[in-house]
Amino acid sequence: MKKRLLATAIGLSATLGACSQDAPDSATTMATTPATNTVAAPLTGDPATMANPFFTPSSLPYGLPPFDQIRPEHFIPAYERAMRINLQEVNTITANPDSPNFDNTILALERSGDDLRRVSRVFGNLNGADTNPELQAIQREMSPRLSAHRDSISLNDALFARLDHVYQQREELNLPPESLRLLERYHDNFVRSGALLSEADKTRLREINSELAGLGTQFTQNVLAEVNDSAVLVETADELAGYTPAQINAAAAAATARGHDGKYLISLLNYSNQPSLRSLSNRNLRERIHTASLSRGTRGNEFDTRGIVADTLRLRAERANLLGYDTHADFILEERTAGSATAVNEMLAGIVPVAVENAKAEGAAIQQMINATEAVPFELQGWDWSYYAEQVRKERYAFDSSEVRPYFELNSVLTNGVFYAAEKVFGLTFRLREDLPSYHPDVQVWEAFDADGSPLGLLLTDFYARSSKRGGAWMNSYDLPSALTGGHPVIAMHQNISKPPAGEPTLLTFDEVTTMFHEFGHVLHGIMTDVEYPFFAGTSVPRDFVEFPSQVNEMWASWPEVLANYALHYETGEQIPQALLDKVLAAEQFNQGYSTTEYIASSVLDQALHQLPLEQIPTAEQLLAFEERVLRENGLDYGPVPPRYRTAYFSHIMGGYSAGYYSYIWSEVLDADAVEWFRENGGMRRENGQQFRDALLSRGGSREAMQLYQDFAGRQPDISHMLRRRGLAE
Repeated sequence: MKKRLLATAIGLSATLGACSQDAPDSATTMATTPATNTVAAPLTGDPATMANPFFTPSSLPYGLPPFDQIRPEHFIPAYERAMRINLQEVNTITANPDSPNFDNTILALERSGDDLRRVSRVFGNLNGADTNPELQAIQREMSPRLSAHRDSISLNDALFARLDHVYQQREELNLPPESLRLLERYHDNFVRSGALLSEADKTRLREINSELAGLGTQFTQNVLAEVNDSAVLVETADELAGYTPAQINAAAAAATARGHDGKYLISLLNYSNQPSLRSLSNRNLRERIHTASLSRGTRGNEFDTRGIVADTLRLRAERANLLGYDTHADFILEERTAGSATAVNEMLAGIVPVAVENAKAEGAAIQQMINATEAVPFELQGWDWSYYAEQVRKERYAFDSSEVRPYFELNSVLTNGVFYAAEKVFGLTFRLREDLPSYHPDVQVWEAFDADGSPLGLLLTDFYARSSKRGGAWMNSYDLPSALTGGHPVIAMHQNISKPPAGEPTLLTFDEVTTMFHEFGHVLHGIMTDVEYPFFAGTSVPRDFVEFPSQVNEMWASWPEVLANYALHYETGEQIPQALLDKVLAAEQFNQGYSTTEYIASSVLDQALHQLPLEQIPTAEQLLAFEERVLRENGLDYGPVPPRYRTAYFSHIMGGYSAGYYSYIWSEVLDADAVEWFRENGGMRRENGQQFRDALLSRGGSREAMQLYQDFAGRQPDISHMLRRRGLAE
């Protein structure tokens, strides 16, 4: 989902965290051998270890990992073997007596690290989607070891000397454009990884990277543990008024699973505003849930993350200074399409007042609803917003969200909606492969076919929430093809939808429907990749561009032809009534002041934290006060609308979106303009899909991001489309 600063330099590919959340920060992800220019001992062919499934290529279709054979004890030996192979590959490059050239240095680097990439992808994806104490212990051990391994390559003087030799001759090499871009990106990445530093600074950089790797792991594990520990226990079913019978049964099953027979458990998701607040009429319970949500990571317990965040901010700032940048934000934004902190700040500052003004207008309407319906009116609070916004929606548009859920059954949304749109626009089709193994019973494996019927790759769908799964929604890849290395796309998409009791249908909110289309947009970006080099494959684009294709794909969720095909009543098969459908579409701008404000608040916090110079980084004890001050000074201290993520559980910025959470709104400018392009050119037509695929989706990061957009649309994007979509144009 991003260009990786360190990992790409050793052939590791980006893992998409999405969106939504969090591919790990390449500078803080999982590497401890001393970071030297030496090479590990040669491999031995010990037969006792050869049963490890990572020691031989997968025999399954498309190289699907043999999940049914992989066990936790396989990972450390597989990592150690893969790191030794990787170092031997690098040693072969540096020991080559021939003068450095593109083939024996750059292409050799591109081919290296395949074993390590394979192990890392499987481990990272399993640890995120279905972790356990064994995997978490492996992550804690391997994070600093892998950091040291990456540094041993990116800070290898002999390797950089060869790379730099080729780079200095680049104008005389007459390389094809994609090859020249590959050379330039490698050189930039090595420089940004510290290749030009003094030996003393390199030593300190290695220490920082190792510490950051450990902190990133600790934060991820604490956030997951805190989400589970903060679940709200309810004594009686009467307190759950507003829940459907299926939701009450699910809460009872969750409580029983935790050893609380006869009670009810409301699990939290990793957002500030919890979905349960929309339905529950018991105000005291809503307040308990809201308070539990906002206090995560700050309760002073074993899962408190404030110290981790403060240490991470300090180390990132120090690393930026070492590398010649004033702040971490300057270091990160140099490579984004935004280009600078100034550009990001100006964009956010332009949206804040309009978003907050709209949110306050929405809040006034909600307050009127409270005053009119409650015997003893009260002042609107954060735990009231979603519940009474539903009442306002019902009054204004004559429907509430519970009316539409029976028409949004999960399997129908996927097959008759997401897959249907992909076939109409791109010619892709999908067939369930029940014969192939997966890592969890809830996961399904689908085979993808191209428009001409030829096999394309595999898609794993993993939709249900569980205590072993991190929050949010995301896409990741197990393999991505390129002309240089071959291979086939093996992609996975994840959500955190509450699983109903056995025998009950999975009925989605329209937000969950839109999220499914969104994540599938990332899938399309990966599964249709067609590049020369693995460096550029799939979603290997700037962070503030990667959300653009996925946000474009959201348009098909409400496209009338698609909606009519998947919005079928789960019991009768009846199409959603046109009158109800019209109300759903008319309400699309409803509550946009709230959603824009909560998002912008988190984006502003992210920038404020990462634009601080080293000497101004807050301590753990100062972190909450700093957060409050930033919101107040930016006009975002509107009490009923908390930031979408508070700092203590803001997984995006502890992962791959540090100084980059603004990316969603930045990408939405492109997205809204692209939707207009589709409409101007006839909408859901194969010709339009082919243009989008050929000019942009298939090209990955092989060209500059904005050039890719212009190749597709033939124009610069117009911000007015985004503002109009959100109801902010005035």
